[in-house]
Formats: sequence, C-alpha cells, structure tokens
Amino acid sequence: MNFVATKNAPEALGPYAQAVKVNGLVYTSGQIPMTPAGELVEGSIEEQTNQVFANLKAVLGEAGSSLEKVVKATVFIKDMNDFAKLNEVYAQNFGSHTPARSCVEVARLPKDVKVEIEVIAVAE
Repeated sequence: MNFVATKNAPEALGPYAQAVKVNGLVYTSGQIPMTPAGELVEGSIEEQTNQVFANLKAVLGEAGSSLEKVVKATVFIKDMNDFAKLNEVYAQNFGSHTPARSCVEVARLPKDVKVEIEVIAVAE
C-alpha cells in the first residue's frame, strides 16, 4: 500500500491521505474546491467543480493514473438544484469516458463548500 501526496493539490484537512494506491487501484480522498495553496474557491458550482477536478487530476497524476482511468466516482453535492450545472463541468472533464457514479445531496460539506468528489481509478 502506498500513500499518495502532491503539492499540486491541497493538503488533507485532517488525518488522512490525499489518496492510497493498492492492488493496482487508486482511491482518492474527497476533494473540495480548495487551491493547492489552501485557498477556498467560493464561486459558483461550476467554479468549485472545476477546482475539484484540478485537484483530482493532480492527485491521480501523482499516483500514475488519470481521469481516463477512473472506474467509479462519488459526488457529494450540497444542493441538488445545482445538479445540471455540476453535470456540465463533470462531462467536460471526463469527455467520452463515463465511469460509474453516485451522486448524493448532503446537508453539509467541509468548509461549507458546494461539492466534494472522490474517485477510484486504475493505476499504472
């Protein structure tokens, strides 16, 4: 088991790794819209989701993987009314690759953000 850490994504907010690589898979921790410098992106759902994907790309890249190798995504969204806008950004980032996905509306997310996404991907 290998723990993944990159300075190109925000540090973990608690006692957990950005990702763990084991048995050919990468399990990312949930990424929120925080820059690698630790600044919160407080804009629209689209702006927040774009930052989340930037973080996921950085963590996956450090682990020898990419969005094209994601097999499962779990999306936590604060307001299901933002679902269509989130889906637009999600589709732009994944392109024609459509991994399995769950999307759950939650009462609250860390730092009161609008979205958090975690993924499981195949590692190289």
